[in-house]
Amino acid sequence: MIPPRVNIDLVRERIGAYAEQDYTQDERFAIYKELIGFVPPRIEARINVTGALDPKLLELQEQMRAHAMYPKCFDVKTSQLMLFGMLMMDLNDAAPLHAIAARRAGATWEELQATIGLAFLFRGLSAANRGAEILANIAKREADEEATAKAGANSVN
Repeated sequence: MIPPRVNIDLVRERIGAYAEQDYTQDERFAIYKELIGFVPPRIEARINVTGALDPKLLELQEQMRAHAMYPKCFDVKTSQLMLFGMLMMDLNDAAPLHAIAARRAGATWEELQATIGLAFLFRGLSAANRGAEILANIAKREADEEATAKAGANSVN
């Protein structure tokens, strides 16, 4: 569902250390943690590699992403549902991340399924199949997170 993490220590050793002056890595990661609950591996790689080699480009990428992803006319849930649907059209492997973000922003299973249904109309059964797989994986992820949280709460008591 989510690609493996890159070896950040190796990136620092071979490519260089994060060099952006205006924002720390943790500050860059914060929006992703808020939106998705974690920093996806490819985003972590982009922030580290581009932040080492071309910090100005990283700043421009993040400005454009923030501007386009959070238009004033849409709430976060709507934007994330739309992104999920657009990415489903290409069967893009980033689709699950936007489905997770939509759920965290309050999207229901019904809204996610309706988004998959729209993609199905123009992409076909492969979008419906991939979408169902994504929802099933998100349901498992949410159940695992709840079980971990419950186990942690029980160990404190």
